[in-house]
Amino acid sequence: MRDYLFDIAAECPYGLQSRAVYRQAPCPPLGGEMFEKFLQAGFRRNGNVMYTMACPGCQACVPIRLAVKDFKPNRNQRRVWQRNQDVRVSQGPLQLSADKLDLCEHFLACRYPDQDSVPGAEGIDGRAVDYYGGFFLNSITETWEVVYRVEGRLLGLAVVDIAPTSLNAVYFYFDPDQGHRSPGVLNILSLVELCRQANLEHLYLGYWIENAPAMSYKSRFKPHQLLIDEQWRTVA
Repeated sequence: MRDYLFDIAAECPYGLQSRAVYRQAPCPPLGGEMFEKFLQAGFRRNGNVMYTMACPGCQACVPIRLAVKDFKPNRNQRRVWQRNQDVRVSQGPLQLSADKLDLCEHFLACRYPDQDSVPGAEGIDGRAVDYYGGFFLNSITETWEVVYRVEGRLLGLAVVDIAPTSLNAVYFYFDPDQGHRSPGVLNILSLVELCRQANLEHLYLGYWIENAPAMSYKSRFKPHQLLIDEQWRTVA
C-alpha cells in the first residue's frame, strides 16, 4: 500500500497555520477486514480515497475512537439525549434527495462561508450531485446514512462506513437553525447506540484537534481512545 501513497499539500481545513499534507491513495473495493485495518492505523475515507495527515511540523490531528462498551455519557450528554426524544432516527443505504441536498448546502454555507464546497448546480432540482456523490458515495466499502427527522423535517444526516467490528463516522451535517438541540452530540450518542445494537466494538470519530473547536468537542465523550505513536491509548 505504501507504494501507492502520494502527498497532496493544501491549506489547513481547520484553520491552523501549518500547511496541510494529505497522504492518500485511491483504493479498489476493500474487504471489511482490510478496511478496518486502515481505520485501526488512523486512516480516514474521502470518497474512494483513503488518507492520513502528514503535515510537516504539525501533529495536531489525532485519530480518536470510542470503545463502545466502556463509554458512559456525562450529565450534559444525558440531557441532550432526553431533550431529543422527539427525533426519529432511521438508517439504510445512502439515498440522494432534494431535502438532503438543501440541508447540506445550507449547512456548508453557514459553517464554511469562505469555502467553495457546495453540493452543486445541476442534477436533482437543478443542482449537481458531484460534491455529494464525490465526497460521500463510494465503492470501497459498505456505507450507510443515519437520518434524523423531527415531525418529518430533516434535522441532520450522518454518513457512516460499516466494518466487521466497528462503525466509521465519515461526516455529519445538520440544520444550523437547530443548534439548541446539540445535534452533533445527539449524533454521536445515536451512533454509539447503533454500535451496541449491532454488537460493534468501536466507533471511529475521525480526528480530535485540541485547538479547533469544531473538532475538540469529541474529547468530551469519555473514556475515549487516541492513536499516539501508533498505539491506541485510553483517556479517561
